[in-house]
Amino acid sequence: MNIWQAIQQLDRLVFTSREIASLTGVSLSAVSQTLGRLEQKRLIQKIKRGIWALTHDKRFSPYLLVPFLEPSHLCYVSFISALHIYGIIGQIPQTITLATTAHSKKIVTPVGVFRLHQIAPSFFKGFDWHEGRTFLIAASEKALVDCLYLAARKGKNYAAFPELDFPSSFSKAKAREWAGEIQDPKIRKAVGKQLSVLL
Repeated sequence: MNIWQAIQQLDRLVFTSREIASLTGVSLSAVSQTLGRLEQKRLIQKIKRGIWALTHDKRFSPYLLVPFLEPSHLCYVSFISALHIYGIIGQIPQTITLATTAHSKKIVTPVGVFRLHQIAPSFFKGFDWHEGRTFLIAASEKALVDCLYLAARKGKNYAAFPELDFPSSFSKAKAREWAGEIQDPKIRKAVGKQLSVLL
């Protein structure tokens, strides 16, 4: 099996050099060189070291990169990005915002900018697979509370929302429950107060 066949066999729009090396039995350095040549032919695109994508495929979305950005830690889409996906915020965010237990960081890729925000391990929950099981996303209520959690820790600009349009499926009671699960009492109080204003 050659490297292009291996990419096709994976049947995924994002993949790693290591996966291709494992499928073909070719050394990692040789795989990387071949993938580089495929990129020159515009068949694939390098996202960051060891991560490649079929970005010319019409099904491609930057959100497909989420499981690959922090290999040793889970990340889930939350904050403003999740609220936009749920239609609660109409404005398209310039960056894709993720929650993680790893250190906060900004990752710039050719197809989008990702901001990873660290949250306490005890509060790293309330997420599930998005349709198609391609990336993890917070429930709408948890995404809103995650925004307020971040604002309480990092500054009010994280809770400066454009107009919010809550769908009928949004549960105010569930949002209050999530706020109540914040372990730090000072942050829990600040989030609860801000949530009451928004709801």
